[in-house]
Amino acid sequence: MSRRDRQGQGRRNGRTARRDDGPRGSGKPRFAERHGKPERERAKPHEARAERRVTAATPREQPAPATPAISTGVQTVTVAADEAGLRLDRFFAARFPGLPFSHVQRIVRKGEVRVDGKRADTKDRLEAGQQVRIPPLHFGGEKPERRLAADDEKTRAFLKSITLHEDADVMVLNKPMGLSVQGGSGTTRHLDGMLEVLRGAGPDGQKPRLVHRLDKDTAGCLLVAKTRFAAAALAKTFRSRAARKIYWALVAGVPKPRQGRISTYLAKEEREEDSFMRVAQHGDEGASHAVTYYAVVETAASRLAWVSLKPVTGRTHQLRAHMAHISHPIVGDPKYFQIENWELPGGIQNKLHLLARRIAVPHPRGGVIDVSAPLPPHMAQSWNLLGLEAERYDPIVEAPEE
Repeated sequence: MSRRDRQGQGRRNGRTARRDDGPRGSGKPRFAERHGKPERERAKPHEARAERRVTAATPREQPAPATPAISTGVQTVTVAADEAGLRLDRFFAARFPGLPFSHVQRIVRKGEVRVDGKRADTKDRLEAGQQVRIPPLHFGGEKPERRLAADDEKTRAFLKSITLHEDADVMVLNKPMGLSVQGGSGTTRHLDGMLEVLRGAGPDGQKPRLVHRLDKDTAGCLLVAKTRFAAAALAKTFRSRAARKIYWALVAGVPKPRQGRISTYLAKEEREEDSFMRVAQHGDEGASHAVTYYAVVETAASRLAWVSLKPVTGRTHQLRAHMAHISHPIVGDPKYFQIENWELPGGIQNKLHLLARRIAVPHPRGGVIDVSAPLPPHMAQSWNLLGLEAERYDPIVEAPEE
């Protein structure tokens, strides 16, 4: 019986077939250390936990909100508990949708805005219970309700088409490759800007906000908080490393050992008009510790490998830099693929083969959000050409928690 037949039989018998790279007969995968010399110690397998999945709610269209009448007198408002941690300019944006940012900057710069009686800066973070003095805001009365502009309607439809999960507090989007998450120099089309069309109605209408980020050329699961309450809860989850993220990549060669742990320090290095993350030493300026678990899922001869990745930390370009560090860079990576005279196999597109495959996080109101994204078109094409089966057992689930 072939290996694939044995794995299929295992699944039919209620067991999960898995690749065994541990000691012969142990039945446990090994995640060896990859920073200096590989360690041979075996980590304890990840223990499965019962999880209550949150069912995705059907997205509901909301009518375009009317612009509310805003008082032209001096106001003193109290910072609510779910507004704690907001920057002062974001506080104004949430309280007074449509108020020009330049107007907020002007009244803050002139000292007309006071926080607990003191001058403030737009970048200051607010605390629950603080008193914010708001000067007269010269707005007209309520404007008649209007239909969303054609571009806004298209943006709404696009966001709906890439939504993998949505409820009252949280969205999970399937970010396409090539779409920026946030704006920057020369970037005008990005998800953060698109989320403005989903701002709730009324003076306290909240815009959905990003919880984490993905590189422009990385596709897959992107978590978005729809309320300040959810944003605060999920930010705490990410700080405590309770969020579980799994990535899929196609890399050059086959990593040895087939399962391991990469531990390095990474620091940002500027080079002409570009920047990248380099492996650094402990104590170097700007160096941060980064840890990644990896596991080979399947191979295409000895030239390419489908690798599953589980980042413990969330450094910029961490997975891309780590795979390049162990001499198995991700296919199509314009920054970190530095193998000389390496030719792309025929039919495979020269695009970054990195997918944020799965995200599992505690829901702010209980239960667990556990969502997976499909392969993007260019990766699905490569999987088909190489005969890789996307439904194979993923050994990275055995990686230990840290």
